[in-house]
Amino acid sequence: MTLKHKIFAIPGSTRQNSSNLNLLKAIADLFADKLDVIIFNGLSELPAFNPDHDAEGIPSHVIDFKQQIQNADGVLICTPEYAHGVPGSLKNAIDWTVASNEFSKKPTALITASTDGRFGHQALLETLRVIEAENIDQLQILIQFIKTKVDDNNKIKDDKTLNDVNKLMEGLIATISKQKE
Repeated sequence: MTLKHKIFAIPGSTRQNSSNLNLLKAIADLFADKLDVIIFNGLSELPAFNPDHDAEGIPSHVIDFKQQIQNADGVLICTPEYAHGVPGSLKNAIDWTVASNEFSKKPTALITASTDGRFGHQALLETLRVIEAENIDQLQILIQFIKTKVDDNNKIKDDKTLNDVNKLMEGLIATISKQKE
């Protein structure tokens, strides 16, 4: 019996039925035999980042978020683009991890799934590079016009998207395996 890799999945949208959440659920189903995907649903509960709290008095939601990243073998971020940028709630969550290095050398994959997504994707890639997310330049894809490619039943209905997601996730699995050697 092979142990499944534990993946902490962060949807960048706070909408309850977002395309990004549906895509994460589709990935969890597709890779259920290889991965234990834990989808974070507390993005909107994280308070605004305040460096005064970084040394002491860190809110419990933030402690839990950081602990889940630490306990995971890898992280999967799936986010839309808002106003040509990274959604504020997602950037806020990542800001909480900068000083404590949860992402440093952590195998991390990024999917930007939006109508366009190019600008937000590049901005978040740069942030993930700065905080040293492992292998981020190889573990990233942009899926444009996401609403036409994933349905409300958490199924990827576009062959190219399915192929791209499979390659991305196999790359994440390979990065995690290599790191564990």
